[in-house]
Amino acid sequence: CDAEQARYLAAHLSDAESAAFFRDVVAPAYEAVLENIPPLDRLSKTGGLYPLRTESPAERALGTLYNRALHVTDAPEPRDGAGRPLPLLNARLDADAVEARWRGDDPSHGTPGVVWVDDLLTPEALDAVRTIMLESTVFYQTKMPERFGGYVGAYLDDGLHDRLLLRLAFELHGALPGIMGDHPLKYLWCYKYDSQYTGINTHADQAAVNVNIWLAPDSANLDPHSGGL
Repeated sequence: CDAEQARYLAAHLSDAESAAFFRDVVAPAYEAVLENIPPLDRLSKTGGLYPLRTESPAERALGTLYNRALHVTDAPEPRDGAGRPLPLLNARLDADAVEARWRGDDPSHGTPGVVWVDDLLTPEALDAVRTIMLESTVFYQTKMPERFGGYVGAYLDDGLHDRLLLRLAFELHGALPGIMGDHPLKYLWCYKYDSQYTGINTHADQAAVNVNIWLAPDSANLDPHSGGL
């Protein structure tokens, strides 16, 4: 995942010096270590993780790059022609209908307290949030593939605190007062999954209200007859 992100940044960063750093330094360092990592079935003792060896020059060099905020995207807020901030939530969001389904007032809806919304964000906001997740090198947590499903995580208190994300939380709070009530934002995180692993297991988070936003484009869903879950 880190090597893929380095190659992505090398190809997409507008700053030539930063792009060259990821192309000539970061990506080769990760790729050199990847060549030494054995297959997953040979890493059962560590749950699928590979311990870096200090005696290896390539792996020792990676220590200056691994889990570092080498690039943090300060995504520009979507603005109109006059420079005024544009809403992040889609104007077609029917807040009253969403809250009715949440309360259980809509008999055609399933379980009260659970609601889903398509096209929650504006296209501009979705692009901005995707840029943050694609470019910011703040995904420091690695979940062991054999034990936890194999994914990486970034968190509010450890680098994932772009202003755009905080503004989105406030907009959601203001748009859905019947759901959010007086509950403030307590935590925020993002996970990236590898399709060859199982991903996160079914679980419940400790929250009065939990909001999950799926950012992957439709083209990434290999089963178009499902939602990609």
